[in-house]
Amino acid sequence: MDALDLARWQFGVTTVYHFLFVPLTIGLGVFVAGLQTAWHRTGKEHYLRLTKFFGKLFLINFAMGVVTGIVQEFQFGMNWSEYSTFVGDVFGAPLALEALLAFFMESTFLGLWIFGWDRLPKRVHLACIWAAAIGSNISAYFILAANAWMKHPVGYEVVDGKARMTDLWAVLTNSTALAQVPHVVGAAFVVAGGFILAVCGYWLLRTRADMWRGAARAALVMTAIAGAVVAGTGDTSAKLMYEQQPMKLAAAEGLERDTAGAAFTVAPGIEIPKVLSFLSTNDFDATVQGTEDLQARFEERFGPGDYRPDQTVVFWSFRVMIYFGMATVGLSVLGLWLTRRRRPMPGWMARLLVLALPLPLLAVTAGWLLSEVGRQPWTVAGELLTASSVSPGVSLAEVAISLTVFTLLYGALAVAEAVLLTRHVRKGPEESEPVPAAEKLEPSLMY
Repeated sequence: MDALDLARWQFGVTTVYHFLFVPLTIGLGVFVAGLQTAWHRTGKEHYLRLTKFFGKLFLINFAMGVVTGIVQEFQFGMNWSEYSTFVGDVFGAPLALEALLAFFMESTFLGLWIFGWDRLPKRVHLACIWAAAIGSNISAYFILAANAWMKHPVGYEVVDGKARMTDLWAVLTNSTALAQVPHVVGAAFVVAGGFILAVCGYWLLRTRADMWRGAARAALVMTAIAGAVVAGTGDTSAKLMYEQQPMKLAAAEGLERDTAGAAFTVAPGIEIPKVLSFLSTNDFDATVQGTEDLQARFEERFGPGDYRPDQTVVFWSFRVMIYFGMATVGLSVLGLWLTRRRRPMPGWMARLLVLALPLPLLAVTAGWLLSEVGRQPWTVAGELLTASSVSPGVSLAEVAISLTVFTLLYGALAVAEAVLLTRHVRKGPEESEPVPAAEKLEPSLMY
C-alpha cells in the first residue's frame, strides 16, 4: 500500500460521509418550505408546528453537511495537488459560482429564516426559506456540472499540461451534467422522502393524529414523483454512459466481451436477454462493448496499463442503487394506495416505513460509488489518471495520520448527528401559539 491508496481511501470516506447529508438537505429544505407555505395559505396551526419541527431537523443536517464539506477542499490541496493544478482553470468558474452565488444565497437566507420568526413580515420570512431551498438546488447544479466534466470533459484545451477553459457555457450545459443533475436531485428528494416517512411512521405508531397522516401523504407524493424523475433520467444516463463511458457500463454489467443483443444481469446467473442493449441504445440487437475488448483498445490508445475499474464494486453498486431505490419508491406508491380517500395508515405500514429508513441512503451512496469508482483509473476521463493526480510530496505516514484523524472525527460527528436527530424526533413538535380565528379565515390579514 502506498500514499495513493490511502489518499483514495481518505477521499472516498470523507466524500461518501459528506454525501449522506447533501441529499437530505436538498429535499428536506423544499419540504419545510412547502409546509410553511401551507401554513401561510391556511393559517392552520398544525402546519406551523410541522414547519418548525422538520425545520430543526433540516438545520441539524445542514450544519453537519457544512462541517463535513469543508474537508473536501483541503484534500484537493493536501493530497491531490497534481489534480488541482490540472483542473483548476476549469473548476474555478463553476465552483466560484457555487460559493459566491448559490451557497451564499442559501446560507444568508437560511440565517434570516432562523432568526426571522416574529421579526420579519410573514411573507418575507416565507420567501427566505424558499430562497434557501432554491439556493441548495442551485448549489447542487454547479457542483454536479464540475463533477460531470470529469466524466465527459468539454469546453477546454490542454495548454502546458493544464486544462484551460475555452467555453464556460459548454461546461455548464455538458450533456452529462444535464442528465446527472435531475437524476441526483431527484434521488435527493427520494432520500428526504424516506427520512420524512420514517419520522411520520414513528409518530403514527404513537398517535393517530391527522397531522402525521397528512405529512406522510405529502412525503409519499414527493417520493413517488421523485422516483419517476430518477427512473427517467437514469435511462438517459445509461444511454450517455454507452457513448461516453463504455468501460463503466461494461463493468456495471460484468460484460467482458463485445456482445450484440447483450443481456441485463439481474443477479449473478439471472439474465434478461437483450435488455442491456435496448436500455443502452433503444435497439435490442445493438452491440455493447465488454471490459476485455475495451482494455485492449485503451492500451492501443493510451499505452500500457489497467483501464478497468473495480468490477465487483461497480457491479454491486449498480444493483444496490437500483433495487433499494425501487424498493423505496415502491413503498411510497403502496402507502399512497393504502391511505387513499382519507383512510388511516395501517400500523404495519408505519412500521415498515421506519424500518425502510436505510434503503434510500444506501441507494444514493451506491449510486455515488458507481459514479466515481466507475470512472477509475481516471480522475478526468481520457486526460488525467488518478495515479498522476496525487500530491508528489505527501508521504504514506502523513496520509495515514490524516485518514485516522478524519475517520475518528467523522465517527464522533456521526454519533452527535444521530443523537441530535433522535432526541428531536422523540421530543416531537412543540405547541405553537394559537392562531386567532380571524387570521385562519383571512390569511392576508396576518400582514
